[in-house]
Amino acid sequence: MEFFQEIGLFLAEAVILVTAIIVVVVAIAAVSQRRRDGEEGFIEVRRLNDRYTAFHDAVRSFTEHAESRKVREKAEKKTAKAEQKQAKKKAKESENVDDSSKETEGAARLFVLRFQGDIRASETESLREEISAIAPELRQGDEVLLCLESPGGMVHSYGLAASQLQRIRATGASLTVAVDKVAASGGYMMACVADRIISAPFAVIGSIGVLAQLPNFHRLLKKNDVDFELLTAGKYKRTLTMFGENTDDGRAKFVEDLEDTYDLFKDFVALNRPIVDIEAVATGEIWYGQRALDQKLVDELSTSDAYLQTRLAETEAFEVRFVPKKSWQEKFGMAAEAGIERTFLRLWQQGASRFLP
Repeated sequence: MEFFQEIGLFLAEAVILVTAIIVVVVAIAAVSQRRRDGEEGFIEVRRLNDRYTAFHDAVRSFTEHAESRKVREKAEKKTAKAEQKQAKKKAKESENVDDSSKETEGAARLFVLRFQGDIRASETESLREEISAIAPELRQGDEVLLCLESPGGMVHSYGLAASQLQRIRATGASLTVAVDKVAASGGYMMACVADRIISAPFAVIGSIGVLAQLPNFHRLLKKNDVDFELLTAGKYKRTLTMFGENTDDGRAKFVEDLEDTYDLFKDFVALNRPIVDIEAVATGEIWYGQRALDQKLVDELSTSDAYLQTRLAETEAFEVRFVPKKSWQEKFGMAAEAGIERTFLRLWQQGASRFLP
């Protein structure tokens, strides 16, 4: 009898615990939804000069002699004091200058954006927010550096991403695109908008072409006596299908559309980068950095880090990033995905180590 009482008590506690968890989850979901409806995200800005200076100082503190450090710090304080005095003087003078002059005064600045492309160019939304944030601040002489990595994807998605970059050019600021690994197909559609393209020596560049492929299961369905009906209004509403029987007329129209998209792609590259021989490079081929330079697909061989550190010595640099708000469900899903990924990676490494010398 006592055993059954304990079982009943345990079940009652379990029901209370589960109910409490459900209530908490629902409450968090409701709060998260309200936050998401009220705020989609925020812009994060950090001064890269300070970041790299801190890194440099951390190393120098271990390598520099104490006496040398004292002399350097004294000189730096003197320089900082002089710069502060000069800044105050300029601020005072600017009070007597009209607004139109103020728009063009001041040292040029560098704004750093980053784009990691996938097949849908999913980061276009963040890129749009970042450009919307900096565009009103851009003035003649400023530069925007986009660190771009993308193997390409959907035409319309990358077309929109490239159009966002054209907004930067429209402000009068210069646009530099740096590619460390790959800017192919849609990725190069974005890159060619830039005033200057920088590529790492072995980055993959090009792939100016259009690809479309889809399986067809018509014969498999027919073999198993499965009928498939596709109803359309309009001769070319659906040219090819995965389940129906494709026709020569439909294939011809599909290829015609591909060729038209290809011509639009070529025209876009030729318009934005007239120095290239478009007929020579628009073959769907890819070139590694040095070969891409020979084809004039890029202007300079360098990593984004090397270029950025060179510019830090000359100007103030700011990294701008749009951070979207994530619901608790998304955060939980990302944490679970990361955990699963780490588990599989660990298992793979353990298995692979058995075959490594």
